[in-house]
Amino acid sequence: MRFKKRIENTKRGYRILAKYCPGLIRAKVLHSIAKTIAPFVTIWFSARIINEITNDRNVDRLILYVLLTIGINFILSMIKNSMEKKVNDKESGMWNYFSKVFSDKQMEMDFVDLEDPDIRKQKQKAEENLFMFGNGLGQLVWDTSGLVEVFIGIAASIALTVSFFTSKSGNALVDSPVWIGVLLIVVILSGFITSKLKAKEQEIFEKWTDSNVWFNRAFMFYGHELYAEPARAKDVRIYRQDRFALREMQKLQDNNEKDNVYLRSMSSCQSRLVLFRGICTCLCYLMVVAKAGLGAFAVGSIVQYVGALIKMVESFGELSDVISENKIYTGHLEHLYEYLDLPHRKSTGNVHIDEKIFTDGCEIEYKNVSFKYPNSDTYVLKNINTKLNIGRKQAFVGANGAGKTTFVKLLCRLYDPTEGQILLNGKDIREYDYNEYLKVFSFVFQDFKLLAFPLGQNIAADTKVDIEKAEECIKKTTLSERFTSLPNGFDTYLYKDVSEKGVQISGGEAQKIALARALYKDSPVIVLDEPTAALDPIAEEEIYSNFNNITEDKTAIYISHRLSSCRFCDEITVFDNGEIVQKGTHDSLVKDEDGKYAQLWNAQAKYYRTA
Repeated sequence: MRFKKRIENTKRGYRILAKYCPGLIRAKVLHSIAKTIAPFVTIWFSARIINEITNDRNVDRLILYVLLTIGINFILSMIKNSMEKKVNDKESGMWNYFSKVFSDKQMEMDFVDLEDPDIRKQKQKAEENLFMFGNGLGQLVWDTSGLVEVFIGIAASIALTVSFFTSKSGNALVDSPVWIGVLLIVVILSGFITSKLKAKEQEIFEKWTDSNVWFNRAFMFYGHELYAEPARAKDVRIYRQDRFALREMQKLQDNNEKDNVYLRSMSSCQSRLVLFRGICTCLCYLMVVAKAGLGAFAVGSIVQYVGALIKMVESFGELSDVISENKIYTGHLEHLYEYLDLPHRKSTGNVHIDEKIFTDGCEIEYKNVSFKYPNSDTYVLKNINTKLNIGRKQAFVGANGAGKTTFVKLLCRLYDPTEGQILLNGKDIREYDYNEYLKVFSFVFQDFKLLAFPLGQNIAADTKVDIEKAEECIKKTTLSERFTSLPNGFDTYLYKDVSEKGVQISGGEAQKIALARALYKDSPVIVLDEPTAALDPIAEEEIYSNFNNITEDKTAIYISHRLSSCRFCDEITVFDNGEIVQKGTHDSLVKDEDGKYAQLWNAQAKYYRTA
């Protein structure tokens, strides 16, 4: 990757951190500045104090040096401790903020992309790099300190060693400028060797992490999810799948033990680096002591020059390390950006929707609509032509996979048609403002989800709840009796994920809450996909008998496999193999004995007939 591109990726990474973790990088920079300057302050003043003791012993000057040393270090210590606390607080929530980077992207992505296997794999890889190994944004946060410390260390050590090379001992060999070249060679060599060893260590680390991606993912599944998730735990116990899991866990453990080779290799790189830096330290001592022994400077200056020279060599070595690390994490950031930069292809439109059209009368028309899912050659819907009149109750029926749910997903623009158009009052729905268009619909999907939030917030889909309105929705969905038994009314948490006082609700109760949520939105069109699948026959009958009161003057689109529940609808549309094969009322469709509806009706009705 070009150096310019690495700088751009680094800057963008800092912009993301400023947005999602405000104050974190500023705190780390201030902490690093205070931490790095403090040793140089001590070195410089220590040299002054020792020189004063060995020479004039001016008490006032000694007191001043001591007070300045204590005072400056105290201020730097206060800054460091204050920033360290702030950094720890910010870093403790950093991973939650990183999760929001992904959740924000998912909320702005086209729904069709969420189901694309290639995009899901791309997201998973980006998440694993970040959350399992800290690559990318995590490295950028951690390496910020190193970046600041390196540049301050280089600047400060150069400032403290200038006088070392300008001081004269009277010995031509010791005073020769050749020693500057020697030091430069040591510095360059330090950077080169550090870079090579770090590159080797990173290469080994990459192999180790690649082997561990599978290990960590599988370990989490076999060691935690398989036993902990209630949805899986029942089958695990009944079919004793724990025995299979234990065998797989043993394989994982055997495979993981092989990774010790990688760890030993990384330790070897670290050992060689420490050895080389030890040699550099010895050379620095020899250079300074040789010049001091010939009287080039006072004894106290030995402390200053040795400390500064060692820090210079270390800083240049660490500079190479920082550059190498930057190359690594900017590469991971590049993969993250590729995911974050996935285009939003869906047309959001700009035509305003006048709400009066839903009271004055309008229609939704499917015109030659066909659809196939991404990366598939099979059409789920084929040349659909039909009209939905506002204010009517309409049912869509058909066998599994006939295309009913896909039909309504196109209606609410989770997908756009592969071919054809969907028109609202003669205008393509893609031309309308997307957010305004979504307000037109309330949905209860077959696989709806409730959150572990208070009941009121689940119904309102907001933290602010209109209690009177929510109570009315509760009544319409026949959930009043259960509601009165809740300990905190609308403030009662559902489930126990967030609150210990949360209540467990049955599948039927959850379905009624989902229906209440759809009613609370008060949209002119309500779409119900198997809204009573989890209800017992009595509760289902209550919902059906109250259906007109529930939907009032709204347009209701009802999807169901239970044909007996469709009799209250004004019109029934029958799907088969992605096509509309019949339309009409229940009575008219039953009379057509050769039709698909009659076939489905008779298949269900025979189980309710007496012999």
